[in-house]
Amino acid sequence: MSRKLLLEDIQDLRAYERERKTFRAHMIEVKERRRVAIGTLVTVMFENRDTMRLQIQEMLRAEKVMSDEGVREELDAYNPMIPEVGQLCITLFIGLTSDDAVREWLPKLAGIEKSVQIRLGDGTVIKGKLDAQHEAGLTRPEITAAVHYLTFDLDPSQVDVFAQGDVAVEIALSQYLEATRLSPSLVNELLQDLR
Repeated sequence: MSRKLLLEDIQDLRAYERERKTFRAHMIEVKERRRVAIGTLVTVMFENRDTMRLQIQEMLRAEKVMSDEGVREELDAYNPMIPEVGQLCITLFIGLTSDDAVREWLPKLAGIEKSVQIRLGDGTVIKGKLDAQHEAGLTRPEITAAVHYLTFDLDPSQVDVFAQGDVAVEIALSQYLEATRLSPSLVNELLQDLR
């Protein structure tokens, strides 16, 4: 069974307004648990069905989209970031807060999207793969975007090793060699995505 969101999973604007305060409060807690800093400039968010539903609902609300066609466009854009069994999906954010930092770091971090990996406790490295839609939009090899969408595919034996813990997310870019070990509680939560 696919985990992807369907048209009927998305509330219309009035219904969403009624649930928004409670849903957003819950999702702030979920996103806090699933957000990981890697070094000082990069943060990754491990996405799931609920984080993507929040993203879609908020986009529809901001843009005041009421048509099924408009909702389908958002579903098409965000459904690839919902992990299927054996997958993890992340949104990678490069947090630059000034024009000078953007000019300095976006060229230095060119290629970062191809250098993100998960290292399991037994040393196995799983490289992230760019979402095809996102990759098609990356047109300048000498500079990177501030946001990237990546998927990691694990086979059943790798999921078993993942479950044992000692998992790290790494960036293996010569200009930004950083790694962060995932907490045991996050490893346990991500196992729900993988299984």
